[in-house]
Amino acid sequence: MELDFERCYRAVDSRDPRFDGWFYTGVTSTGIYCRPSCPATTPKRQNVRFFPSAAAAQGAGLRACRRCRPDAAPGSPQWDVRADLVGRAMRLIADGVVDRDGVPGLATRLGYTERHLHRMLQAELGAGPLALARAQRAQTARILVETTDLGLAEVAFAAGFGSVRQFNDTVREVFGVTPSELRGGRSGGATAGGAGTITLRLAYRQPLHADALLDFLALRALPGIEEVRDRTYHRGLRLPHGPGTAALTPAGGHVAATLRLADMRDVAPAVARCRRLLDLDADPVAVDAVLADDPALAPAVTAEPGVRLPHAVDGFETAVRAVTTQQVSLRSARTTLTRLIAATRSDDDGAADGAPGGLRAFPSAAEVLAAPDPAFRMPGARRETIRALARAVVDGELDLDAGGDREEAARRLVALPGVGPWTAGYLAMRALGDPDVILATDLGVRRGAAALGLPDTPKTLTAYADRWRPWRSYATIRLWRAA
Repeated sequence: MELDFERCYRAVDSRDPRFDGWFYTGVTSTGIYCRPSCPATTPKRQNVRFFPSAAAAQGAGLRACRRCRPDAAPGSPQWDVRADLVGRAMRLIADGVVDRDGVPGLATRLGYTERHLHRMLQAELGAGPLALARAQRAQTARILVETTDLGLAEVAFAAGFGSVRQFNDTVREVFGVTPSELRGGRSGGATAGGAGTITLRLAYRQPLHADALLDFLALRALPGIEEVRDRTYHRGLRLPHGPGTAALTPAGGHVAATLRLADMRDVAPAVARCRRLLDLDADPVAVDAVLADDPALAPAVTAEPGVRLPHAVDGFETAVRAVTTQQVSLRSARTTLTRLIAATRSDDDGAADGAPGGLRAFPSAAEVLAAPDPAFRMPGARRETIRALARAVVDGELDLDAGGDREEAARRLVALPGVGPWTAGYLAMRALGDPDVILATDLGVRRGAAALGLPDTPKTLTAYADRWRPWRSYATIRLWRAA
């Protein structure tokens, strides 16, 4: 990745927080790296280097600034937007795939050789997959050291390190202090709330229209799986090492996240999925700038800046919900799904102890596939479509999660019986995070277009929507709100 020195330096000199996560500032005279908005005195030009990733800065022998905490900055918006190998790899690394399956497992998920994957990441980010995963482990370790009472050896393995020695060496190298010194300097940015519980702040780029996010999620909330109460979104999670729950509350400048986990090794995946669900790594200024160029959308953008695109914590769950919602109301679909959830309950999807309201994760693809016919209170054709989806996921033929190939997933989806362009587009937008989808046949989208005086037939709306590229998914959200 090429970084223009003058543009980066101007961002650092102005302490512009919009660039946090886009790049990192290395200060050779002090041996530290910072986020662009670091409040410290702007370093001299001759003492500055810019890096595309924290891992690249660490590889150059720099340690993280203890004042601006660059590891806590929002992630680069590129990794949610890009559908190429590097974007998919970064989403999977954030989800902890390297920690669980190693680089071979990551390469297998992506369908490339380890050598090619390393070469691409090194060229784009200045670091290979192991270094990128190591940087994330260091961040997770800092969170656990500063916010829980776990023993340091427990922290080491919970963060994904293979040994306590590796953990000690990495913390000392990245943060310039030992783990015990890091614990002694707790910042108060997060707290522990009992065994298996951690509360921390999820940073984002402002502005964030929190009401739009909560409205969207509340309208579609499934009883027993999720709920919105007192401006807090609660939901059950299925995580790699066990069940968990998340409570997410938008606050000034951050989202307060309380995670209740059966296994603390799931901190990084839980954080990554919550960030993705709320679209916290987006660049709302860039999105709104394009949409505001359209006079029809400009008043809405001015009145409600920072409307996000809610993604998914479970791609299969989103697929089942999309199919169930076809040709029926959200209320009717909710009733149907509630019955399916009740019929497929198992001990494996239980929530962590003490979860509010007994929230659990949505049934897995294997559980849905094994459900008897009476569990599906819907037409037979739709039931078989859901089973075909579940079978494709169980067999590994369809990947609807963060690292999935968007084009390949779309091809496989439309090949399934009962899955049409609307369902494939909706899943591309929400499950796979495609920022440039217009659901022109959607009734709510067409009603929103009509309310704003825009063309409201599928053909004319599709043509008109070209002016919203590459953010047509965000325009779709705004049209739903206009409806």
